[in-house]
Amino acid sequence: MRYWARFRWAAAVALLVAASPTRAHALDMPSPFVQEVLIKSILVTLNDAVASDNFTVLHAKISKPFRDQFPPEKLRAVFKDLVEKHAVFDAIVANPVIPDEDAKIDDKGVLRLKGHFDTTPKKVKYQLGFIPSDGQWKLSGISIDIE
Repeated sequence: MRYWARFRWAAAVALLVAASPTRAHALDMPSPFVQEVLIKSILVTLNDAVASDNFTVLHAKISKPFRDQFPPEKLRAVFKDLVEKHAVFDAIVANPVIPDEDAKIDDKGVLRLKGHFDTTPKKVKYQLGFIPSDGQWKLSGISIDIE
């Protein structure tokens, strides 16, 4: 039986964005629907990577600076606790996103999304950063807390 694990991880990739001499082509603030798609798709992809112990699809979905810094084997090492504890948090798909803060694009062009899912038996909290990469919003930082 798989069980929930308490897990927290944050990747500060904002430095990579700040270090680039020119800001990537700016994208407009996505609609609430698109924000929900971004949140759920990346978290479900992470869930699938943990369940299959294969991080190649997650790697393909993240921003280029993040991909360069975190190859699949490094992503696996970062999420080792989730893999070893067989954490499952795919129940988020059936639940609404509950924002803890308004979505914003910061002065570095990072789309910041922070909120949680009121899932049982554990609540899934997230903080995600997305940057324009390959013409789309792509993950540049993640913090997930399952408690």
